[in-house]
Amino acid sequence: MTNKIYYLASCDTCRKIIKSLPNSDKLEFHDIRQNPITENELEQLHSLSGSYEALFSKKAQLYKSLDLKKKALTEDDYKTYLLQHYTFLSRPVFIIDNAIYIGNGQKNIIEVIKALN
Repeated sequence: MTNKIYYLASCDTCRKIIKSLPNSDKLEFHDIRQNPITENELEQLHSLSGSYEALFSKKAQLYKSLDLKKKALTEDDYKTYLLQHYTFLSRPVFIIDNAIYIGNGQKNIIEVIKALN
C-alpha cells in the first residue's frame, strides 16, 4: 500500500497540516470531494483502524443536521454514511507504512510527522 493522505482540498485545517508536513512529496494525495472514497478503499482503512466508527467524524455538519447523535449507530451504519458522503470521514486520514493516522489532533499530526521523517 502506498503512503497516502485522504483529505479535503477545501478544508483550511487540511491545507495547513499538509503545508507543515516534511516529505509530503512521498504521499499520494486523495481529495475525497473530487474523488469519493470507494468501498474497497474504505475496507482498507477499516482493516487498519479496526472500526468504521474510528473513521467517522461526529463533528460533521451533516451529522448534526441529521440528528445522528440521537441514534444508536452500528458499524454497518457508520460504513453506509461514510460511503454516502465525504463529510463523514474524519480528516485527514494518513496511511504511512501500513499504519493509519486519523484526524487533525495535535498528537496525531506529531505522529504523522515522525512517520514521514
